[in-house]
Amino acid sequence: MAAIRGRDTKPELTVRSFLHRMGYRYILHDRSLPGRPDLSFPSRRKVIFVHGCFWHMHHCKYGQVRPATNAAFWQVKRAANVERDALVERELQDLGWDIIVTWECELRDVHALARRLIRFLEA
Repeated sequence: MAAIRGRDTKPELTVRSFLHRMGYRYILHDRSLPGRPDLSFPSRRKVIFVHGCFWHMHHCKYGQVRPATNAAFWQVKRAANVERDALVERELQDLGWDIIVTWECELRDVHALARRLIRFLEA
């Protein structure tokens, strides 16, 4: 599991590609913002996080998987991710940024995800 990347993942690249084709321009992993969001739109004051269901314990079936080996370690690590996500979201909201989280499982219905992202960015 050490080989799992934290950036430029397949779900992230899919979201980036779609948004770029739609004409949206963004900053990747902006270090000046808490949590270094996957995509940030400074002129709109909006950020998009692309989370893996397993790593961020999404409520879908993929996020509820429990590792068979070293389960206690991974449970603590994943719970820390969820805690950190909540803290980062609060910090960004306090700074006046709008946030949307895109989950890996949502990529199964690209059209619904596209509508959701466009609605978020145009609001």
